Amino acid sequence: MISVNNVSKQYDKQWALSDVSFQVTKGEIVGFLGPNGAGKSTMMKIITCYLPATSGIVKVEGYDTLEQSIEVRKQVGYLPEHNPLYLDMYVREYLSFVAGIHLSKNLIAKAVTNMIELTGLTPESHKKIGALSKGYRQRVGLAQAMIHDPKVLILDEPTSGLDPNQLADIRQLIKNIGKEKTVILSTHIMQEVTAICNRVIIINKGKIVADEAAHALVKQSNKPILIIEFGQSVSPALLKNIEGVLQVETLPNNTFRIHAQTDVRQALFTFAVNTKNTVLSMQQENTNLENVFRQLTKN
Repeated sequence: MISVNNVSKQYDKQWALSDVSFQVTKGEIVGFLGPNGAGKSTMMKIITCYLPATSGIVKVEGYDTLEQSIEVRKQVGYLPEHNPLYLDMYVREYLSFVAGIHLSKNLIAKAVTNMIELTGLTPESHKKIGALSKGYRQRVGLAQAMIHDPKVLILDEPTSGLDPNQLADIRQLIKNIGKEKTVILSTHIMQEVTAICNRVIIINKGKIVADEAAHALVKQSNKPILIIEFGQSVSPALLKNIEGVLQVETLPNNTFRIHAQTDVRQALFTFAVNTKNTVLSMQQENTNLENVFRQLTKN
């Protein structure tokens, strides 16, 4: 399991993480979400011992990331956001090299063959990594993360660059792996979270703003969302002043996405009349994980 307790990380004068705590147990696939710069990659690098925390304690399978970093690294498979590969090496050669860091010589060949089959690399395994498409390079990155059969997988944007067919294959692979391992994955694709993850952690500006099962998070945040188009330009600040309005997003062509505490349709029509404007269209948008994410991380 992964245990994160009161972790903060400071870069010079900026706090990337502020008092973050959570736990992930075996068999959980957790979607770690947040806007760019929220602290996701920093947290993942602390868990994998690439960075030390400024304060707080992180343990992986009971090992402390600061005091027992070698033991932690044995337990973890890591795919970074920018997949670092040796482009001049052949696929099988590279995986053998990585396997040699973790495994005894008599286990390397079998581990490489199994991982090539598992990640669908067989047709490309004779090529140099530099000759592979982005999708196949991503598969090589997944293969190196899993080749030593780690108990914990940390995957930062694992499906980046994959086509729809590859997406389905890798998602199913991660789901199967997650039955026996502890998995944290970062992604900006909300459908992916819904398809793979049984829990969601959302981080914004270095702090956790939600930690729930995905379906529970959507249900809990089921507040009205309206898409409204006006005939003439409108100041978003004026819309925010309407009672019951929580958040206003500006869309093209005098259109706005309005998150509300209560039903504000009548108030919007009244606003249009009072400002001598017209409402060209108004529709209610169903709440989904993307909307919830937007609500929690917009400000």
